[in-house]
Amino acid sequence: MSAPILATKLHIPLPRPKAVLRPRLMERLNESLRGRKLTMISAPAGFGKTTLVSEWVAGCKRPVAWISLDEGDGDSVRFMTYLVAALQTLAADVGSGVLGALQSPQPSSIESLLTILLNEIAAIPNDFIFVLDDYHEIDSKLVDQALIFLVEHLPPQMHLVIGTREDPPLPLARLRARGQLTELRAADLRFTPAEAADFLNRVMGLTLSADDITALETRTEGWIAGLQLAALSIHGHHDASSFIQSFTGAHHFVLDYLLEEVLQQQPENIQKFLLQTSILGRLCGSLCDALLQDAAVSGQETLEYLERANLFIISLDNERRWYRYHHLFGDLLLQRLSQSLTPEEIAKYHIRASEWYEKNGDEAEAFQHAIAAKDFGRAAGLAEIYWQGMDESFQTAVWLGWVKQLPESVIRSRPVLCTQIGWAFMDASNVDASESRLLDAERCLEGSPDEIVVVDEDQFRLLPARIAFARAYNAQTRGDFSATAKYAELAVSLTPKENHFMRAQATIMLGSTYWASGDLDAACKFMSDWIDSSQKAGNFIFAIASGSGKADILTAQGSLREAINTYQQSLQLASAHEKEAQRITSHHYLGLAMLSHEMGDDDSAAQHLQKSLELGEQSTLVDWPYRKYSALARLKESEGDLETALSLWDDAKRSYVSTPIPYTRPVDAMKARIYLKQRRLSEAQKWVREHELSIHDEPSYLHEFEHITLAQVLIAEYQSNREERSILDALGLLERLLKAAEDGKRMGSVLEILMTTVLAQRAHGDTSQAFATLERTLTLAYPEGYVRIFVNEGEPMRSLLLEFRSFIEKQSRGDHALFGYVDKLLSAFVQPKDARPSKLIEPLSPRELEVLQLIAQGLSNDEIGKRLFLALDTVKGHNRKIFDKLQVQRRTEAVARARELDLI
Repeated sequence: MSAPILATKLHIPLPRPKAVLRPRLMERLNESLRGRKLTMISAPAGFGKTTLVSEWVAGCKRPVAWISLDEGDGDSVRFMTYLVAALQTLAADVGSGVLGALQSPQPSSIESLLTILLNEIAAIPNDFIFVLDDYHEIDSKLVDQALIFLVEHLPPQMHLVIGTREDPPLPLARLRARGQLTELRAADLRFTPAEAADFLNRVMGLTLSADDITALETRTEGWIAGLQLAALSIHGHHDASSFIQSFTGAHHFVLDYLLEEVLQQQPENIQKFLLQTSILGRLCGSLCDALLQDAAVSGQETLEYLERANLFIISLDNERRWYRYHHLFGDLLLQRLSQSLTPEEIAKYHIRASEWYEKNGDEAEAFQHAIAAKDFGRAAGLAEIYWQGMDESFQTAVWLGWVKQLPESVIRSRPVLCTQIGWAFMDASNVDASESRLLDAERCLEGSPDEIVVVDEDQFRLLPARIAFARAYNAQTRGDFSATAKYAELAVSLTPKENHFMRAQATIMLGSTYWASGDLDAACKFMSDWIDSSQKAGNFIFAIASGSGKADILTAQGSLREAINTYQQSLQLASAHEKEAQRITSHHYLGLAMLSHEMGDDDSAAQHLQKSLELGEQSTLVDWPYRKYSALARLKESEGDLETALSLWDDAKRSYVSTPIPYTRPVDAMKARIYLKQRRLSEAQKWVREHELSIHDEPSYLHEFEHITLAQVLIAEYQSNREERSILDALGLLERLLKAAEDGKRMGSVLEILMTTVLAQRAHGDTSQAFATLERTLTLAYPEGYVRIFVNEGEPMRSLLLEFRSFIEKQSRGDHALFGYVDKLLSAFVQPKDARPSKLIEPLSPRELEVLQLIAQGLSNDEIGKRLFLALDTVKGHNRKIFDKLQVQRRTEAVARARELDLI
């Protein structure tokens, strides 16, 4: 489940009925909309930042989205959730996919989610203003980095306004230099003498002389909150001039005195109400009633009185239900409360607040008030109860922040809480802290039963299984796959059969260990068994998602056709559960696209890719961005667009999130292979050095791809310097890799190793041996329909295949079993330049070329529109013109024709 949105945080504060007109500041703010991306209003508390912005946006003709930030928004997931929620007040569909991704077990990186969101914002047709108020409440590097990324990539129709007491860590100097920043600070915000006179006499209803106004403005230095407090105090004095002249001393002493005067002038029942409710960050009538437990006092009526009396209370919604005290006023009330009541008496109010929040579903406030009351037993019990829901809604980082406030003695008497903390650290990949808490749980269980505190019996019964699973996960994080398998098997055996979700977690963890060790047969069988049992248990979503994992394993085994069947079976199952499954099938269509591409069926590849990209916009799978960029990079490499491929691999690297699926093809190794195609041998050699790769390394599946790439680097070194040692090292390494892959029955790896061996033998001048290895490679590849694995090697492989064709034609007189397959492969290579068709009669316009480039990158019409700020119908119109000029009917034909003409 997702965390609820507090609607009042998105409420734009209403302008005050009698406000001081500030045309000089309004003009500055209006000017900021003319070509500048950011307005920052930075000043200490009480300088009217929120009031100024709310009055400005009320008179501004642009739509406005607003977030009133608080300390809890330092959690990056919560920050992103409110960011989307605020945008949806302007455009209801914006960010729906991002919200789904935020609710996944391992949300994508904030940068990748912001990229998706910014692309959607770019499609909003109208200019608008987005306000982040009280940004000083944020204390999170992740959120700060998100803000920096947002500012640096802000779409032109979005103007960002930040209200804060301290400067956020933005590149302000660069923004100033580029003329992209408008700043309002304390010196700008403080009231001028004329504004102070208008505020004191018209707004606050005083009749002060010019001298009195000047004296008060001088003493408060134009500080708006100070002037307001002074005005409230002056209302109770007959001699305003004497009162004003009596104020001397430092600024904060004047403030304290004014607050005392404001309180003392209120009736006793109001003072009591103010003090007792000062422990609340937000107030509503029923909450105040629960706190005071006084039938003679109506919380709602008192709050409305305070608002009418302008007693530093701020309405948080249009319904006048929720309020808060001005921060400075609230601070003083708390100080007075601590002076008038004992800690035990104050604790009673916190417990009442905690109980009210618990009944009304606000877990965070219920817990924090229990902590404030120092009722750690109650707080720990609430934490245990709330853990399940927060874990399922991916808020364990927030929950962990709560329980860190509990004393060790309380935690260690609760084995369930210890285990839950162990899981929270597990999710954060903090293995040492996780293991420490798991040991605490076990020690508690071994102690006296009388000393154990249990809140939830169901959670208590699951402890052995939860501890085993956490140990399996931690072992995987450390790369200890034998321990992962041991504890995952234990977790499966200890989990009740009816707990399908937890059994699924443990089972998938176990299967991933066989996969990571290279035992693909065992991994595939495990995954197949799990899919069957999931279907029988009615867990269709698990079965569908696992189908993608099984297809990945089959592809690594070289069983392309069976992998296609697996994807299709999963999609057939998904069609019966379309609503639930549509957010997880983007992987399946992407897998089909890449398999079709490998087998030379570019039309099917394009169709599947388009479908996957459309579904990917709503995907909740954490590794979708990485998979998408990886696939697009491979396609660009196949097209020969190596620079774009490198850029896409960088995107993939930034998007990578660790999952149980082994990371067998690291991005840096993929880039090293492209460097070799670009003849940038020094860059590839640098990769070898940085990753400390050696021909003497023990072969392992996790590093197999890197070692094949190392062999390719050695071949390139030999071709560059003709040193015999390089090619011999390459051949020796490939021989050892081949044996390990054959022993593990990893035919996908076998083919790749044989391909590299063929090129090494050819480079070494051993053509007869190269032909023999090539024949073996073709014999293995032919039944599965491999094409791109050969074609992507470019001209060296094309030349070798031509020679091999002549060789087998002479040997068998044209009836060799591989003859037709070789011809198919040769036809898939790009035609030589001199065989290409003539240029177009009517050239494409610059905009049409731009659209064509995006079509070639696999973008949908909708995505092209968002990227170029075009309406969907306009994009379709460009497509029709492009197709007419190229004399084609489909996207794939357009891309192929454009490449023939060197247009892309």
